[in-house]
Amino acid sequence: MSAHVTEPPRRPEHPQVRTRLRPRAGATRLGATARSEWIKLWSVRSAPAALAAAVLVVVVGGFVLGAGYRSGWASLSPGDRRSFDPTFTSLRGVQLAQLFVGSLGVLALTGEYATGLIRTTLAATPQRAQVLAVKALVLGLVVWALCTAASFAAFAIGQSQFTGPVPHASPGGPGVLRAVLGGGIFLTLVVLFGMALGALTRSTPLGLASLFGVLLVLPVAVQLLPGSVGERVDPYLPGEAGSQLWRVVPPSPHSLAPWTGAGLFALYVAVAAGAALVLVRRRDV
Repeated sequence: MSAHVTEPPRRPEHPQVRTRLRPRAGATRLGATARSEWIKLWSVRSAPAALAAAVLVVVVGGFVLGAGYRSGWASLSPGDRRSFDPTFTSLRGVQLAQLFVGSLGVLALTGEYATGLIRTTLAATPQRAQVLAVKALVLGLVVWALCTAASFAAFAIGQSQFTGPVPHASPGGPGVLRAVLGGGIFLTLVVLFGMALGALTRSTPLGLASLFGVLLVLPVAVQLLPGSVGERVDPYLPGEAGSQLWRVVPPSPHSLAPWTGAGLFALYVAVAAGAALVLVRRRDV
């Protein structure tokens, strides 16, 4: 006589358990996109060259300007001595570095359009907002890390040149640490701004012309405005507003506070990035 054995009924699997056991497709896709953008960044020859040039001019600028002010301190007027900002002087290489990192931001987008690689990128990751966000994240983190390190190096080298009667700054001084960190933050905003302009124009010449126009030509044009209009408008320009973050002594009574200026520059970047995202979603490629 055989006994009939029945299996106990299987308990239905809870939906949350299935979700935990199922691979996270979104996280996997995000990681793959980040790896792809990391590889693309370092596979383009202009990217390492632009980053190296930016770091070099910041660090070398700290030494050259520090040595120049040390040797020429005696010939400065009393007014120039009173307005002397040792922190800003050692970080003035950031003014030239912004052109290199801004150009890198433009080329990060326009290079893909020029080669047609953007089609492959969007085919692999159709979520266009994710592509732009991850590209910005990877590029921004690289620029922030390298340029912040360069800012600290430039500050240390520059202050070491300020000997004798030349005043020098210490990291614990009012606003000094903020200014040194601000050099890296400012250049990070510049590369993101360049990237947004590249996405808007999809053309390297147009993107670079727009970038240089905003950072270099526009401040000169504003200074040509009649009366004191130029002096009042200038602090609200993107580059001038953002540069307050790596200054200790404000250059003008109309200058914005450091974090206010940085916030305004970040707003310019956000508006440009938002417009770029809208256009990227509407365009075929």
